[in-house]
Amino acid sequence: MKFIPFFYRFTKSQRRGIMALFVIILVCQAGYFFVMASDFRTGSEKSEEEKQWLALQTEIDALKAKKAIRKDTIYPFNPNFISDYKGYTLGMSVAEIDRLHAFRKRGKYVNSAEDFKSVTRVSDSLLAVLSPYFKFPDWVNKPKSYSEKSSVSEIQSNSRPYQNKEAKIAVIDINEALEEDLDKVHGIGPAFAKKILRRRAQLGAYVSMEQMKDFPEFSPEAITGLNKYFAVTDKADVTKIDINSASLNQLSYFPYFNRNIAKAIITKRSMRGKIAGIEELLDINDFPVEKVKIIALYLEF
Repeated sequence: MKFIPFFYRFTKSQRRGIMALFVIILVCQAGYFFVMASDFRTGSEKSEEEKQWLALQTEIDALKAKKAIRKDTIYPFNPNFISDYKGYTLGMSVAEIDRLHAFRKRGKYVNSAEDFKSVTRVSDSLLAVLSPYFKFPDWVNKPKSYSEKSSVSEIQSNSRPYQNKEAKIAVIDINEALEEDLDKVHGIGPAFAKKILRRRAQLGAYVSMEQMKDFPEFSPEAITGLNKYFAVTDKADVTKIDINSASLNQLSYFPYFNRNIAKAIITKRSMRGKIAGIEELLDINDFPVEKVKIIALYLEF
């Protein structure tokens, strides 16, 4: 009770200030306890959610692991035209692939799973995996019955249907070729045909059939077939690149340059003011000097 006389010692305005301070303290305390209680309830709810999540974590991890396993799909293919890369992805060894290529270079064909095993000497386990996907032409699956009087030339002619198929392909301009035209060549399937067309779109046009060697994944047989049935017959309408004004992205997009070469070109022209000719590019690191004659046809100075 002594507090009351003490309280009235202050002026009226001071007493109001003291009361206001008490009210503020009470509000802050109430707010603090309210927030703490709310956090406690939220923490309890999160704890329950975490328990449910952890209960499903094992199943989630199993699903993620299952999805991470890559499943390569094997499509039906003719084993006579297995490239080095295709053989590697199928699990064949280098020696087995080389035996098949040596056999094919003699003009012979594998016509059954047994022939494939005999030529390549693959294991029975690998043969069991691959043989269901072997796709041979109809003339192998339904061979024509030859009489004993059939001539050797007739038999040889019918034993090489792919050569007959290629013989029907007319020589056309590579810059006018369609995907179905390219697909008819041995060793050039839809995927390789699309690569040829994409590169042609980047360049505007091919200037030489030597550019088919720019595709390292093409087999020698495929390149031979392309050169046999396609040619650069008209003046190529190439997409010229102004070496002194092209941007970094434009230079990097050019198939014969990479980003490092493009940066070096921009550095060189900024130092010299202008690049006068392709000879000034030959000292750039990793510049494809062996293709300089072809590259020059796509550049402007």
